[in-house]
Amino acid sequence: MLSLVPTPIGNIADISLRSLEVFSLADIILCEDTRITKKLLHLLKERHNLTMSDPQFLSLHSHNESEFVAKLTPEFFNANVVYVSDAGMPGISDPGQLLVRYCLDHGVTYDILPGANAVLSAFVASGFCETKMLFLGFLPHKGNDRASALQEALFNSYTTILYESPKRLDKLLREIAISAPDRRVFLAKELTKKYQRFYQGTASALLAQFEDEIRGEWVVVIEASAACGARLNEQDILELDIPKKVASKLIAKITGENPKECYNRLLTL
Repeated sequence: MLSLVPTPIGNIADISLRSLEVFSLADIILCEDTRITKKLLHLLKERHNLTMSDPQFLSLHSHNESEFVAKLTPEFFNANVVYVSDAGMPGISDPGQLLVRYCLDHGVTYDILPGANAVLSAFVASGFCETKMLFLGFLPHKGNDRASALQEALFNSYTTILYESPKRLDKLLREIAISAPDRRVFLAKELTKKYQRFYQGTASALLAQFEDEIRGEWVVVIEASAACGARLNEQDILELDIPKKVASKLIAKITGENPKECYNRLLTL
């Protein structure tokens, strides 16, 4: 059996009783970083009287995940297998989903324990009342990919949640200040840790608060745009007085369809 176990994102007291029980029965522990997981388990033994046998620790991270899963057999899960990322819920901007997909495809029993999660914690803390939300993880670092992802984050019908590096947080705020100067943004720093802090305001107002070097782990929550309810669709594009080749490119952009196939389809209309 496979168990995906969320681990504390800062405060070790957030570990659950179920998580302690699963760890105590583990035969194999798959870890994003074995050093971090072993340190966590040592603290749990000291502070929460965790008792364990002698599990095998195996490294499973974003760089070897595909290769690791490709070599698995269903018999591997005859043991009690646990997967943990470095912090938080596995599968949320961390490995884990390929393991779940393997279990579904091969009839392997699995369970997902609930627990600490930075996305939901920041979403609730933001106080933004639009309860539909979109999580985009980390935006691309630069270029057209970043520009396109930022537009998606800013102009949709959802409260949008991002992760951001302290090295790029000021860049993100400057970009938001240009593209959506009146939009409210909520920042959560070091969630559940000693220096947890919450900030809210427009991007430019938030930038003015950070005079020193920005440090720590950040979750960014962007208020939903008030003017994003009407989204462009295929029919809107077809009603425009533009060539079919141009229309096919626009439609492919919003649907993911192959532009050439879209063009050929439009020719038959």
